Amino acid sequence: MSQKKKVEKERKMSFDSLPPSVKESLTPEEKELFLHSDEWPESLFEKLEEFIVKE
Repeated sequence: MSQKKKVEKERKMSFDSLPPSVKESLTPEEKELFLHSDEWPESLFEKLEEFIVKE
């Protein structure tokens, strides 16, 4: 369970570090998905593509 809390904390920190213009462009649903979902819709990937690091 602490693993899940850690992931949520990391996601929250990532979200908070986004530029205001990007955060404002996200819908409430996309914000929720960013913070909690295991899978993101294509629209969210497109909005965040410059911040996604590919392995």
